[in-house]
Amino acid sequence: MGKLLEIVTKLHKKTARDYVSRMVDDKINCMIKAKEYGYNYWDGDRRYGYGGYHYDGRWKVIAQDLIKQYNLIDGCKILDVGCGKAFLLYELKQLLPNATVVGFDYSQYALETAKSEIKESLFKHNAQDVYPFEDSEFDLVISLTTLHNLRIYDLKKAVQECQRVGKNKYILVEAYRNEAELFNLECWALTCESFFRPEEWIWMYEEWGYNGDYEFIYFE
Repeated sequence: MGKLLEIVTKLHKKTARDYVSRMVDDKINCMIKAKEYGYNYWDGDRRYGYGGYHYDGRWKVIAQDLIKQYNLIDGCKILDVGCGKAFLLYELKQLLPNATVVGFDYSQYALETAKSEIKESLFKHNAQDVYPFEDSEFDLVISLTTLHNLRIYDLKKAVQECQRVGKNKYILVEAYRNEAELFNLECWALTCESFFRPEEWIWMYEEWGYNGDYEFIYFE
């Protein structure tokens, strides 16, 4: 296995969340709407997801950390599994203009509303399906807050595909360490299908042959 990292945690902790208010706000219907991954999830009311996923530059520091962590050089190849609107890929491309950046996502809406500078590098694909790439084709494969949205049999396929196509890998998922964090996660999550403790995630990664890096975000 690779290393436990803390790259996105600092960004995650900047957002204030009212867990109980979300749980009692017609949560079932909000979950159903969120799982369409359309306008409501990305740019609609906060009760359905991001509440307006407009770019404010916050992913630049994450891109800088990834470049430093993996010694990425201009001309490298990076894949983002579940890229959403691809703001992170946009920042990586700004910092490494000669890099090949590729992203895919299940959400057609996210791809259509991505920044124009990065759109041609994106395509629609499911994280659990075989990726149209060669073994070890990418210098770095990343997947941030995506794979926990898969059921366990699809999760296994996605993790193994990340492993297959990347020389270096970094997966970030939601997790919980105690009952309070599980309660908060269940209150807040709209699309999560896989609720596991960090040691359970690590066990699965090892069982499935994943040897990349990993990070967990918690709802404290």
